[in-house]
Amino acid sequence: MNYYAAPVRDMRFVLEELLSHRSLALPGFEEASPDLIDAVLEEAAKLANDVWAPLNDVGDKQGTQRHEDGSITTAPGFAEAYQAYAEGGWNGIGVSEALGGQNLPEVVASAVQEMLHGANMALGLCPMLTAGAIEAIAHHGSDEQKALYLPKLVEGTWTGTMNLTEPQAGSDLSKVRTKAVPEGNHYRISGQKIYITWGEHDAAENIIHLVLARKPDAPEGNKGISLFLVPKLLVNADGSLGERNDVTCASIEHKLGIHGSPTCTLSFGEKDGAIGYLVGEEGRGLNHMFTMMNEARHKVGVQGIGLAERACQHAVAYALDRTQGRSPRSGKSDCSISDHLDVRRMLLSMRARTDALRALALTCAAELDSARHGASDAERERAQARVDVLIPVIKSFSTDQAVDIASMGIQVHGGMGYVEETGAAQLLRDARIAPIYEGTNGIQALDLAGRKLQRDNGAALTALMDDVDATAEQLKAQPSLSSLGDALAAGNGDLRAAMKRVLEQGQAEGVDAVQAYATPFLNLAGHLLCAWQMGEAALKAQAAMDQGSDDPFYPHKLACAEYVISQWLPVGRAQRAVIESGMQCLHAFDAQV
Repeated sequence: MNYYAAPVRDMRFVLEELLSHRSLALPGFEEASPDLIDAVLEEAAKLANDVWAPLNDVGDKQGTQRHEDGSITTAPGFAEAYQAYAEGGWNGIGVSEALGGQNLPEVVASAVQEMLHGANMALGLCPMLTAGAIEAIAHHGSDEQKALYLPKLVEGTWTGTMNLTEPQAGSDLSKVRTKAVPEGNHYRISGQKIYITWGEHDAAENIIHLVLARKPDAPEGNKGISLFLVPKLLVNADGSLGERNDVTCASIEHKLGIHGSPTCTLSFGEKDGAIGYLVGEEGRGLNHMFTMMNEARHKVGVQGIGLAERACQHAVAYALDRTQGRSPRSGKSDCSISDHLDVRRMLLSMRARTDALRALALTCAAELDSARHGASDAERERAQARVDVLIPVIKSFSTDQAVDIASMGIQVHGGMGYVEETGAAQLLRDARIAPIYEGTNGIQALDLAGRKLQRDNGAALTALMDDVDATAEQLKAQPSLSSLGDALAAGNGDLRAAMKRVLEQGQAEGVDAVQAYATPFLNLAGHLLCAWQMGEAALKAQAAMDQGSDDPFYPHKLACAEYVISQWLPVGRAQRAVIESGMQCLHAFDAQV
């Protein structure tokens, strides 16, 4: 069932009212305008609603087919839908004009990405990985590599992949064994990579694999890993396609969800060795790949929000249609179940959380714009520090919440949600991968509480919390919103206290000691930062209503803000007690007993 319409109205609210289109004021975006952004959102919505969304169920039920020669046929309509996306210029929407892109701000590209993932997560994974490949080559590739590969990647004529994980390595990339043997001006790559998203498919004419491997004389560990560009089809000096490279799809994964996305085991060098080209410096492959990973982690968070949005819409459509029981509002029998207060609680929870997550993710995207295009070094450094803190929160917190929101959507459906016919189950199955890939959410939490927090003694997060306090004061100054201001300020106090505890623990016992505190700390931060965004939303909504607006969007937004701050933030605040209780039980626990 196709319960999806791109949430253009709420995206416009975030871009225009919460963020005041601030990215458009940055150097390099002079030709963009609010009217242009509106037009882009409307056209992207048409692609998402009319072309991609109807294929979501098709991809889930029919999946992909691998043939004996290792080639893959994607689900019916997928290749054509991807080509419609590429031909429309959507793949280069956030790429600079110098690289052949549309040169629109990242905040706009992120909004479009959310629409596409909400419409069809399995299909949306393909361009998401290509965006990361573009970023990595643009930052670390040679001039020749940029000239040869970026135009087609930006067009979307070719797609890109990340090849990190191996059967014995998992998240510990220091154990990567794939080999790269020098041969003239290239290398011969041999080894196996697993879980390669869109590693083989029929939607584009070539696939550019970015592969972590090590030279035979490279040292063990992370310092021995380099990054290599390995095309599916070799590319001649004039840009034309040559012969097939020695890389094959050995198998496709049979997954819980995202059945429309071909997740491959790739085998490099079954014959003479796949031809690959060094990207950047030898021994700095992990550093270079993290350029791609950070891009992908933000987009995974956005992906989770898109899926949460679809789950919201799916649940609302069912709740309005399903009749059962007596209405507590009108007293009439056989009412829509959306009249029942417990169902309303679930629907409001799903909607309010999704809106809060979207606002935070787009705020981070606006900071990414400032980090790349800010007028001064100081502005760019300040923005990058915020991005560094926000990305692990957005990746981890958004995807965890997406799983819970999709699960709650099943609950709204009742028994009909647990059977496949309604489509609610697919959303939960699809959502479940997002907390795992691009660095599991536990790794994201440790990145925040360990590396990011410890390196600047909490300065970047403190600056964000200062902004939260400023929003709380604005809320307190308005009688109708003062209770929200009090609640937001109290939550911010909890995060400050928890940060102090985590910093002290890290300084006293080292970063490893922070592991036990990392996940509850990230959860507290996620709740608080989402509540901050909804506090800002409440201020804008109240101002619009005070000025006489009769748009029902604003009282709806005010209700969502009140729910997030009054009823959801307390769940996050409880994480302070978890952190302050200590983690002795984790040390005492013996998994073998």
